[in-house]
Amino acid sequence: MAGFRAVFLRPDRWPAGWVVWAVPLLVTLVAGCSGINRAQPWRDELATWSAATRPVGDLFRLTRTVDAATGAYYLVVHGWTGVFGDSVAALRLPSVLAMAGAAGLTGVLGRRLFGVSAGLLAGLLFAVLPGTSRYAQEARPYALVTLLAVLATVLLVRALDGPGRLRWAGYAAAVAGLGLAHLLALGLLAAHAVAVLTFTAWGPPSSGVTRESWGRRLRGWLLAVSAALVVLTPLLVTAQRQRSHQLDWVTAARLADLAALPGALAHSGVVGGVLVGLAALGATRSGWRGLLPGLCVLLPVLLIFVAALAVPLWVPRYLFFTVPFACLLAGTALAGPAPPTGPTRTRPAGARPVRAGLAVVALAALLGLPDQAAVRHSHGWPRSATVDYRGAAAVIAAGQRPGDAVVYSPRDGWLFLDLGIDYHLPRITGDRAADGPRPRDVLVAQGRRARADLWVRECDRPAGCLAGVDRVWLVVAGRHDDPLAAVPGDKGDALRAGFTVEQAHPRPGVTVALLVRRR
Repeated sequence: MAGFRAVFLRPDRWPAGWVVWAVPLLVTLVAGCSGINRAQPWRDELATWSAATRPVGDLFRLTRTVDAATGAYYLVVHGWTGVFGDSVAALRLPSVLAMAGAAGLTGVLGRRLFGVSAGLLAGLLFAVLPGTSRYAQEARPYALVTLLAVLATVLLVRALDGPGRLRWAGYAAAVAGLGLAHLLALGLLAAHAVAVLTFTAWGPPSSGVTRESWGRRLRGWLLAVSAALVVLTPLLVTAQRQRSHQLDWVTAARLADLAALPGALAHSGVVGGVLVGLAALGATRSGWRGLLPGLCVLLPVLLIFVAALAVPLWVPRYLFFTVPFACLLAGTALAGPAPPTGPTRTRPAGARPVRAGLAVVALAALLGLPDQAAVRHSHGWPRSATVDYRGAAAVIAAGQRPGDAVVYSPRDGWLFLDLGIDYHLPRITGDRAADGPRPRDVLVAQGRRARADLWVRECDRPAGCLAGVDRVWLVVAGRHDDPLAAVPGDKGDALRAGFTVEQAHPRPGVTVALLVRRR
């Protein structure tokens, strides 16, 4: 116990080079791996699976049609699944690793700006947030975006602290990677621009930096950002063409959305409120050093919100990359006020503020436990709209026979009922072969790979395509007492004319019915 107190409660004895990043990294890694395969993949993760498991040529064709803004992430997951497979845990593990890296870099950035104890507390607070676990356990790019956002900011501080071509090149690469992972995260550049122009990332105006040295840093930043934007220009053009289809489900932003943002990002209203309170306190205590993380929170949020008033693109999870910077401000509040001048990297601090800070972090972790359990139960957004794809696949697996067909309704939206069955059914039956026993998707006229998107084209004459089929598994979104009545259009007419419902199995968000041919 004495050794524990000497290492963790005496910041002046900390081996700051590794504790400040290693402890938050390990805590995030453990939290991210805990229950990683408990929640079944939701619709966005199924889209990741569909895209990332295609041949590279088909994947590039997909990005020219839809999801260009996520194409780089799909390529990363494609390489990963080629080595580690496409199980639920394998699909999500890259996000766990990225989020752990983000927590470690949060500690590193906090140490450079505020000191060792503030960096460690900021990294730990980030590690215990329910939202951190949520996006660490999701096969989507948000964890990678968060990692690159913090990395780019660390590299910016290093380049301003000691300019050099290699440092600016590293920063340019991080910014390019950030844009490739998610274009909206480029809102972070507004904060970086203000930081460079005011030079708050290095020190106060009285730090002795000459006008010539300031100009050299400004030119270095402009060149680095210009190089990154040149790389991103083709993606920006393609994504702009796809925006209306990609975000057709998003509504315009409202003022109430800003108030709800902390709870949405933390995935806990209580913990989100604690984080905002601590960040506000840290902003008042940290002086000029708090401007950089403060700008990295406020400017991207405000810019995207203002844009979303005119163009529907306000989705809270798109802004998760701002959370580490709020934790940095909270960390300096927990560690106590920073010294007024001088470098902060090895600033000693007493044991009392650190103990109090660790107690607050532990309290935040306890307050977030119910939400930690919830994010491991379901990844739907919102949770009231979750679909039990695995349960629907289990119904089919238990009753399927050779010659059965399957029909989905709806087929052209974002629920991806067909992808859910395609993913889970072979895993339940234990037969992963492409020609393994499973119902035939009888209405498909053109598949996803041929269309180069995430959907299929169904045949124009459903009655003809259903000819010769005696049993059909009908998978319908929502809970329905009469599943046949829920199918619209010619497809519904053909099913009602030729089949009757023998069994109906409601599952959360979906109903599976076995239809048999009328005699």
